[in-house]
Amino acid sequence: MSNPRIFADFQNADPQGRLRLNCIGTIEDLSRSGTKLIDGSKLSIYSEELEADAVVEYSDEEKIWVATIDWDRIREVAEVSTSSID
Repeated sequence: MSNPRIFADFQNADPQGRLRLNCIGTIEDLSRSGTKLIDGSKLSIYSEELEADAVVEYSDEEKIWVATIDWDRIREVAEVSTSSID
């Protein structure tokens, strides 16, 4: 089973380098996929052309969910096109 693919803003990191999971795109993806955030759960985080594997944890300092990623293992992904080719 693959990890849920959830939007996150790669420029919205906390001082520890964890991505904050509080933007509208994240909330919409979580709702659409029915994903519940739980400490230690794994996600595939994406933002436009970037993607990374992540582990979820709750930030007691900020009172929000965050995702820990390996910043050296971020992948570039090709843009997905929905148009047909003639």
